[in-house]
Amino acid sequence: MPTAPLSIDYEAFAHDLDALYQRLKADISPADFKHLKKLERWGRLSSLLGYATAWIVPNPISAYLISQGNLTRWAILTHHVLHRGFDRVPGIPKRYTSKGFAKGARRWIDFPDWLVPAGWAFEHNVLHHYHTGETLDPDVLEDRVHLMRSLKFPLWMKYAVGFFFMCTWKFSYYAPNTLWMLQQRRSRPGKAALRESIAGETPAVFHGAKLWWPFHRAGLAFWSQCILPYGLLRFVVLPLLFWPLGQWAMLSVLINSILAEVITNIHSFLIIVPNHSGDDLYRFEDTISDRAEFYVRQTVGSVNYTGGTDLKDYLQGWLNYQIEHHLWPDLPILKYQQAQPEVQAICEKHGVPYVIEPLYKRVIKMMRLLTGQTRMRHLQTLKKEQRRAHKNNNQTELNLDAAVFASSPAPAPIAE
Repeated sequence: MPTAPLSIDYEAFAHDLDALYQRLKADISPADFKHLKKLERWGRLSSLLGYATAWIVPNPISAYLISQGNLTRWAILTHHVLHRGFDRVPGIPKRYTSKGFAKGARRWIDFPDWLVPAGWAFEHNVLHHYHTGETLDPDVLEDRVHLMRSLKFPLWMKYAVGFFFMCTWKFSYYAPNTLWMLQQRRSRPGKAALRESIAGETPAVFHGAKLWWPFHRAGLAFWSQCILPYGLLRFVVLPLLFWPLGQWAMLSVLINSILAEVITNIHSFLIIVPNHSGDDLYRFEDTISDRAEFYVRQTVGSVNYTGGTDLKDYLQGWLNYQIEHHLWPDLPILKYQQAQPEVQAICEKHGVPYVIEPLYKRVIKMMRLLTGQTRMRHLQTLKKEQRRAHKNNNQTELNLDAAVFASSPAPAPIAE
């Protein structure tokens, strides 16, 4: 059952956040793009060093460096550029804007990955961000793993299954499901039909699993747009580039590439999934009514990880500012780092829960939720109409009290 609404002033909370947002937007400058380019260079350097050493022998260091380059392209560049985070930067090249990034052939330059950019952008940017914690949110962990949570398996077995999906989730879950949701959007327009598809009794992982059968239209699209292009690029073309160094070099690059893929899956799972998972965070039954309610939900349904320096934030994929990012997904990433202390102060001022903890603590809470040991909290936020009616009732009571006070006889003077 949903808990009682938070006893806060929604409008005052939204007013303070809007004022901060306007200041952050006004401060967007080429410095934000310079900051992004620095992080992009870190990712490219990681990839370069990884492949420069991957041919020598299979080893975890080269694999990790390749993985870090992959993660940088997804979590930092693709994620925030497709959110229009850099569209307002003066003079920015089109390829770093939402209209130019990963479009057409540039997909294999900007975002070579299992995921189709348009599918991921719809699943993440639209459904997840603007329906956070709702039935229409495809990233509510509690719902996505409902089957495993409900089975009476030993706990160790649930952890083993969870670890398997952690190692493979980008191509076994995320890529097929994001493409499937994009296909649903195109074939079943309208939120009602989409909600029925996503929130049906069939677990989401089974929806995406349908695409693994290549002998029908939907499956053919998955194989031709996701599996074959990226698989050939990562595990065939790149190892073949080391042919002049011999068969051992090619085999080493292949093994390191496979290991890098596993590391990327684990790393991305550990920094993405805990963002909205834990028994101290909220989920919701219905949709929002206005921006003020949106702000409240994004705050109490998200969690930050500790950070504060470029290196710490980079290693966490810049996903440690999830609250700020969910409040304003269209800002450059540097603005989240700058805004975090002020957002936390605004939440404390208005009594809005603001959760920030080290990543390892959030991973523990996420795993407990994944294995069915805990549950998310449910919250019924106040709609705009409810708040208006409540305000009018309070004003009526205030006016009535004033009228009663005015009509009351004056108190008798105190006898001397």
